[in-house]
Amino acid sequence: MRHLIDPTDLTVREIDEIIALAEDIIAHRAKYSEVLKGKKLATLFYEPSTRTRLSFTSAMLELGGSVIGFSDAASSSVSKGETVADTVRVIRCFADIIAMRHFKEGAPLVASQYAGIPVINAGDGSHSHPTQTMTDLLTIHREKGTLEHLTVGFCGDLKYGRTVHSLIKAMSRYAGFRAVLISPDELRLPPYMLEEMRESGLEYREVKSLEEAMGEVDVLYMTRVQKERFASEEEYNRVKDCYVLDTEKMALAKPDMIVLHPLPRVNEITRAVDNDPRAAYFRQVENGKFVRMALIYSLLKWAPENRPFDQTPVLAEGLEVNKHTCPNPHCISSTEDVEQLSIGNRCAYCETLL
Repeated sequence: MRHLIDPTDLTVREIDEIIALAEDIIAHRAKYSEVLKGKKLATLFYEPSTRTRLSFTSAMLELGGSVIGFSDAASSSVSKGETVADTVRVIRCFADIIAMRHFKEGAPLVASQYAGIPVINAGDGSHSHPTQTMTDLLTIHREKGTLEHLTVGFCGDLKYGRTVHSLIKAMSRYAGFRAVLISPDELRLPPYMLEEMRESGLEYREVKSLEEAMGEVDVLYMTRVQKERFASEEEYNRVKDCYVLDTEKMALAKPDMIVLHPLPRVNEITRAVDNDPRAAYFRQVENGKFVRMALIYSLLKWAPENRPFDQTPVLAEGLEVNKHTCPNPHCISSTEDVEQLSIGNRCAYCETLL
């Protein structure tokens, strides 16, 4: 059974195939309008979402399938204390594939161990957001014509920004990728990611000024400072207005540079920038539907027909059971009775160092 929990669950070849399929869907939409007739997608959204949930819904409907699920944890049995494992074992009786967004890091990984049907991580806490990454990759490919030899500037909330974490992982597998990390000290990239980048020999540099980076990046990935990730409003207010992209800063950029944003934005990109042809973030939104169509279609095509019920978790290759307790209070292992799993010296659910 194939799942998409982390961007690295797909090989570079598979990512390129899904991007090519998305391009074909864009060019020949009628050809794919009934390919998943009779199939059901369950959208399990424990956390608020507009673009991602509607994008998944629209994608499945345009493939001829149908959609069930919930958009608020309060309207599901989680409000009664039901675990993720039990929820997905119930949902698998009604659906063929699951898209899950959860406020706990690692929840989709737990779901994949029990579901018996493909599970797509639609965002888990501040950890990962692989389908946004697929959206970003398709957009970069369509706008720049390649995914190789690009300098990408990541600006704003690099600490809690799961879209940033996922895109860095994905881009690091393409030749010539270079990252410019633009953030205040409070919102620097998490230590585990900086360590991974150093160990892999990835070229990157950290700067505090947006102006300093504008002239060298091929892609500028703006992010909002996420109020919901902060412990206090005082801490949020201290950094919320760190970086604002305006027309003056855009004048410093390359003529063919593009601006991406996972949205929603607050005030980090002024409305005047919307009129610049290099502003690709609304084109990026539409690309998300097409790449999710390609992903849903591919995962269902790869799925085996026989789906036995498993009472014990089915662990992906490379995961090890250990006795270490993850110190991250936002990890799914901190609130649910799950196997304590690791990948090397990191928690398998949230990648926190053990």
